[in-house]
Amino acid sequence: MSLLTQSLWVLLLGSLLGLELIGKVPPTLHTPLMSGANAISGITVLASLTLIQQAGDNTALLVIGALSLGFALYNVIGGFLVTDRMLAMFRRKGDSR
Repeated sequence: MSLLTQSLWVLLLGSLLGLELIGKVPPTLHTPLMSGANAISGITVLASLTLIQQAGDNTALLVIGALSLGFALYNVIGGFLVTDRMLAMFRRKGDSR
């Protein structure tokens, strides 16, 4: 079995496991879970940048690095926006931002 095939199996099984676990999380735990996901995405950003730096002339690695960087940044920025929106619910009516 090639490395690519093994990697795709890990991705598939990890995705299915993650989908199953996230579906069973009660709503009160979504915020702490999201904070952990943002921390992991921060690590993914660093790994993506390292992959892009070391890819050299390998186009496939550059594309994979760019895609992973885009998805990780999307997740981090979305997490910050959702957290900001959640914290806004706890502000008093007269308080400015």
